[in-house]
Amino acid sequence: MMQAFAIEDLIAANAQSDKRYTEFLRVPAMSAGIYVLPTQSTDLQEPHNQDEVYYVVRGRAKFKSGDTETLAVFGSLLYVPAHEDHCFFDIEEELVLLVLFAPEEG
Repeated sequence: MMQAFAIEDLIAANAQSDKRYTEFLRVPAMSAGIYVLPTQSTDLQEPHNQDEVYYVVRGRAKFKSGDTETLAVFGSLLYVPAHEDHCFFDIEEELVLLVLFAPEEG
């Protein structure tokens, strides 16, 4: 069954949860969530067992995946293969990310 989501509603729900990551969709082939990193915070995530795509909704930071570094800014799409070390760092502006895992995050 089709579902529709408003990004600002998802961001607000994440803020109410007091968590950095809030999942809003889970089906066998994928899962999706909102991940928020405050300015100057530390991204403590570990590698995942799933492929992952980040879409930067807003904010500014640097991103490292494997041996590659890039800027994470509004509109960036960042792909990370399963099991690869990755993190956001030098977070200059609160980073709001749409995160897609395939298959679903376990």
